[in-house]
Amino acid sequence: MDLFSPRHLLIILVVVLLVFGTKKLRTIGSDLGAAVRGFKKSMNEGEQEQQTAQKQLPAGAKDAEFSEAAPGAGSPRKDDKPV
Repeated sequence: MDLFSPRHLLIILVVVLLVFGTKKLRTIGSDLGAAVRGFKKSMNEGEQEQQTAQKQLPAGAKDAEFSEAAPGAGSPRKDDKPV
């Protein structure tokens, strides 16, 4: 016997309808749909921002986040005062 046979699913659906009611289920469904649309929209905006950022970098330039330390970066500057 299957765990979720059509008969079991029908009983679960009836119980959920009795507990929440149709208005509450409609509200939950519309809220869930709005959340999914918002998530997809933000994912698309993030991808577009990432693509435009990559297009703005010159061909030979390195990304600042992954660039190596500049030579002499560890040495003190002229305006640094000893502590």
